[in-house]
Amino acid sequence: GLQAVLDKIAEMAPEDRVLAERVHVTVTATAPELSPKTWYGMPAYANADGKIVVFFQDSGKFNYRYSTLGFQDAANLDDGDLWPVAYALAKWSPVVEKQVVELVRAATS
Repeated sequence: GLQAVLDKIAEMAPEDRVLAERVHVTVTATAPELSPKTWYGMPAYANADGKIVVFFQDSGKFNYRYSTLGFQDAANLDDGDLWPVAYALAKWSPVVEKQVVELVRAATS
């Protein structure tokens, strides 16, 4: 799991790799109970039942202008009848890191 995620991150274009590394460090520090694994060729993090909670999709995967931080149905982000499950991620900053930490905490609560 972990080595496969690190290998996928290492294969990314430099700008995507920087984002993926920051996401990896932030997710694993915030939710150490999640297990790194690849999911459809993307770095992802699964709960104890093996269900994906959060994933990172690099912009190069589908030639998007941004990378994506996404959450699957195992994430506890429900908020009424409509809530976001994917976020465009273009640059890393302390503000972005704080938001990612909050999202991962909520998703794993």
